[in-house]
Amino acid sequence: MNLRLTISCIALVAAGFVQAALAGDGNDQGNDQGANGTSYIATITDSNGNFASRGVITLHGDHTMSVIDSAQGGPQFFFSSQLGAWRVGRNGVVTGRTIDFDFPNTDIARLDYTIRFGANGSAMGTITLTNFPLHANPLDGGGTVVGTFTFTAYSIAP
Repeated sequence: MNLRLTISCIALVAAGFVQAALAGDGNDQGNDQGANGTSYIATITDSNGNFASRGVITLHGDHTMSVIDSAQGGPQFFFSSQLGAWRVGRNGVVTGRTIDFDFPNTDIARLDYTIRFGANGSAMGTITLTNFPLHANPLDGGGTVVGTFTFTAYSIAP
């Protein structure tokens, strides 16, 4: 084998390793206390313990967070899906913050999550829902706390 072909082969193999390292293996799992790259099906209850909705909470490997909720399409409330970010704090507790938009009155809502992980892919936590006028900054404090909710959840495994 000539030197040029050898160098080309080494470069091709190295490029493959770099691409695999950057892309991951596709399962998006990590070491962030069972949170990294996992989706959970959640049952959400209000502060009185009454059923409020079902949701899917996804804690992405890049520390972004997305949430869909069964109540977001009405009939009582209309709001968008939630997007935001999360991080692992002390004792493995995850805190997350998402934003959604309310319709038709065009408010903006901030949802603050606290998530604790249990055995067998379970999770539980709280959600504090705070509303703001659309022109306000939902990241700068203030707003009106609309409710505090609790949830129990289980990881969605393939």
